[in-house]
Amino acid sequence: MTRIRSAANAVDRRSFLAATGAVGVSAGIGLALGAGGGTEEASAAPGKTTAPTVPGPRTSASPTRTVPARTTLDSVATPLDESAAFRRLGDGPGWDLVVRDELASGKSGRAERRTVLSSFVQLTDLHLTDVQHPVRTEYMRAEKVSAWRPHEALTVPGAVALVEQINALTEGPATGAPLSFAVTTGDNTDNNSRAELDWFLTVMSGGRISPNTGNSRQYEGPQNSGERLYWHPEDGRRDTDKELGFPRIDGFLAATIRSVNSPGLRMPWYSTAGNHDGLASGAIADTSGFLAEFAVGSRKLYAVPDADAKRLMEIISKGGDPTGTALVELLRDSKRRMRSITPDPSRAPFTPHEYLSAHLDPKQAGKGPAGHGYTAANLDSDTLYYTFPMGEKVTGISLDTTDRAGHFTGSLDTTQLKWLERTLKELRDEYVVVFSHHNSWTMTNTHPDPTGDARHNGDEVLALLKQHRNVLAWVNGHSHRNSVLAHDSFWEISTASHIDFPQLARVIEIADNGDGTLSLFTTLIESSAPHRTDFEDLSQTGLAALYRELALNAPGSTTKPAGKSADRNTELLLKR
Repeated sequence: MTRIRSAANAVDRRSFLAATGAVGVSAGIGLALGAGGGTEEASAAPGKTTAPTVPGPRTSASPTRTVPARTTLDSVATPLDESAAFRRLGDGPGWDLVVRDELASGKSGRAERRTVLSSFVQLTDLHLTDVQHPVRTEYMRAEKVSAWRPHEALTVPGAVALVEQINALTEGPATGAPLSFAVTTGDNTDNNSRAELDWFLTVMSGGRISPNTGNSRQYEGPQNSGERLYWHPEDGRRDTDKELGFPRIDGFLAATIRSVNSPGLRMPWYSTAGNHDGLASGAIADTSGFLAEFAVGSRKLYAVPDADAKRLMEIISKGGDPTGTALVELLRDSKRRMRSITPDPSRAPFTPHEYLSAHLDPKQAGKGPAGHGYTAANLDSDTLYYTFPMGEKVTGISLDTTDRAGHFTGSLDTTQLKWLERTLKELRDEYVVVFSHHNSWTMTNTHPDPTGDARHNGDEVLALLKQHRNVLAWVNGHSHRNSVLAHDSFWEISTASHIDFPQLARVIEIADNGDGTLSLFTTLIESSAPHRTDFEDLSQTGLAALYRELALNAPGSTTKPAGKSADRNTELLLKR
C-alpha cells in the first residue's frame, strides 16, 4: 500500500535550519535509446512559431551568491505556460514525500527512534559531452529529431551547478544526518573521450575546465555548421528548432567554450562506469580502430541523406552492429560530405586501464578517497568493480555492467557474477547496497564477452540478490527515468539523468527505525541554477539555468523521466 504524507511536514526542520543560516551555501548513438541514451519514446513536437531575437548577452562571471539548501520537497522547476511553443520555467510546488510499505509496515513513533546508518547522494548520467567530437552521430536527427539535443553544449556548467547544490545541502533532508559521500552510477562521459573524462574528474574534484576541443578560439560543432537540421542560436535563418520557438541568442557559442570553474564536491565521492564511459557512442566496440583514428582527425560529418540515416537507425535499433561496421561504412562513404575541423588528440578514446589510471591520479583526488573506489588491484586486473564502506555495518558494491563487446544494454560476465556472489556471502553480517549503471530491465545483453566469458542478464542478478536478505537496495541509472521497484526483500532505485529534463540527482538516507524495520529515504534534487532563465545572462550560472530550460524544450522531451510520485521522494520501508 502507498500512503502520501505532506511535503510541508517533511521539511520543517531543514527549512528552519536554512532560514537561520545553519545550512550553508551544481549520447552518442542514442537513436535506439531515445534522446539522451534512455528508453523513452518521443512525444509530439510543439507547434511552430517565430523565434524571438535576444539582445547582446551579459557574459561577465556570476557574482558570488548563496546557494540555498533546496530539494524537490521545497520547489521544482515548472513550466509557466504549458501551451507556449517555447516553454519558460519558474518556481513550482515541491513534490510530496510518498511512504511505500509494500515490503514492511511502518510503525508509529519511528521518527523518534531512528539511527542513521548511511546518508549520501547519487549522481547519474551526467553525459559530459564534447559536442565537436567527430564520432558523434548528430546527423541521425534527420530520422529522429530527438537524436540530438539543443542543450548538449552546456553539460559542463550544468554539472557544476549540480555540484554546487550538493555542497549546499550538507545534510540529509529526511534525517538531518550529514551527507557522507556521493556516488556516480555511470555515463559520466558521452563519447568515451579523454577530454570528457578530464572534464568529469575536474567537475567532481574541483578546478578549472575548458569545455572545448579543437580550435581554442572557435566552436566547430553542428550549431554553426549551416545545416538547418540543428538549432543555430546566432543567426536569424529558420532551422528545425527555431520553427518550434527556440530563440536567437547572440554570443551563445563563444559562451559554451569559455572556461568554467568547479568548486568540486566537499565530500568523498565514488565512481561507477556506464556504457558511454567504455564504448564509442555508448554502443560500439571499435575493434577495427577506425573510429579511434577518426576521433582525433580533421574531418566531421554533419549531414547524411535521409535514406542513410534510416538504414543506420534500423540496424542499431534492432540490436545489431555492436562493433560499428555500419557506422564505419557510412563514414567511409561520406568523405565528400565531411567538413574540415581542427584535429585534437584529446578526443581519443580511453581504455578501461586509462579510465582507472585517471581516477587514481593524485591530481584528481578531491576530497578522496584515492581512486574514488578504484584501487591498484583494479588496475592490475583491469576490472571496474569494487566494494566500499558506506557507514557502520553498511557496504557498497559497485558493479561494471558494460559489455566490452559492444551494445548499449548491459549484463555481467561470469567472472564478475561469481565475484558478486562471493562478496555477498562474505558480507552476510553487514547491510549491502549495490550500485550499477544499468538497471535490471536493461541488462539484456548476452552477446559473447571478448574474453570468452558468458554474459548474465538482469533477471539472474535479481535472483542472486534475492538470496541475500542483507541487500537493502540496488541503485542505478541508464534509463534516464525515475523508478522505484519493490523486489521481495530489497528496493531497486533508478534515478533520472542530469542531461534530460528535469535533470535530477538523488539523496538517499538509510535509517534503522529501532522496531524491526528500516527506512530508505530518497529525495530528488535539481542543480543550483535559478529556475527562471535569462537569455541575456551567459555567465556560468546563467548557462546552467539555460541548460535546464533548453532541455525542457528539446524536441522529443517528455514528462516521463520524472516518473510518478511513488518514484520520486519516498520513504521505502524494509524488514530489518
